[in-house]
Amino acid sequence: MRLKLRTTGFGCNRGSTLSKNLPFTNSIVELRKAKKITQQELADAIGMTRQTIVAIEKGKYSPSLEAAFKIAMTLEAEITEVFVWNE
Repeated sequence: MRLKLRTTGFGCNRGSTLSKNLPFTNSIVELRKAKKITQQELADAIGMTRQTIVAIEKGKYSPSLEAAFKIAMTLEAEITEVFVWNE
């Protein structure tokens, strides 16, 4: 039996979660401002919309794992510095 893998992109609602109570926080705003990168520049660098970046920064949208790594790499930070798990 062959399994077909589903691939996900960076668009809203594909492989990610919309939520108001995410189990993690992020420091994207602080890291982005320290690097003098606008939301639009970050979005362009990783292939997302500015609106998605806003939603991630506000904790209303959970990025895919791939998007989270791209955000961290673009901000030149460790993923655990960008996203902090809250238990």
